[in-house]
Amino acid sequence: MATSDRVLAYLGSLRNIVGSALALGGLALHFLGLAGSLWPVVVAGLYGVGALLTPPDRVRLTISHAEVETRALRADLDTLVAKVTTARFPEDVVAKVGDLAGILREVLARAEALTSAPDHLHVVSQAVRDYLPTSLEAYANLPRSYALTRRGSRERSAHEELMAQLGLLESGLSAVAEAVYQGDEQALRDQGRFLRDRFGGSSLDL
Repeated sequence: MATSDRVLAYLGSLRNIVGSALALGGLALHFLGLAGSLWPVVVAGLYGVGALLTPPDRVRLTISHAEVETRALRADLDTLVAKVTTARFPEDVVAKVGDLAGILREVLARAEALTSAPDHLHVVSQAVRDYLPTSLEAYANLPRSYALTRRGSRERSAHEELMAQLGLLESGLSAVAEAVYQGDEQALRDQGRFLRDRFGGSSLDL
């Protein structure tokens, strides 16, 4: 760790916070005329006492299962999206995939909420690792001129079929995202009820 990083880490540590609080108390004693002429020593001493007696910050090295799972999915999603370029796909396909990736990233950012609902996690995982790449791969293997041409008056072109599939994925993933967000909203409502019970009337109600 670089020296600047160690300094920043210490400045935000519990030891520095407690030491600084005691030092401010020493300054208060000085302004009240209770610390005498040796007030700098008192202030420094109080800081040292606070910094030395405060237990060090706990180190958290473990990574939750939720973080491990969603991190792998995010990496797979980034790899997939990087391959969807206008060199291989029409602009509207690239844009739609970008929209889908945005929904997926928002959901994956809520690791604990997502992994606590196995059905939702399954849909997201399959979308990233199966549904989306399978549709895109099938399209990418077609010649561009063939993909854009209809074969009959009632039959979709490959491009139209792909856009329809991406639309279905967007609908399904939006439903998963809505469910995850509702869980966050419910947590907020629960906190509001707790605060009202604890502190009385409040304007925090949704």
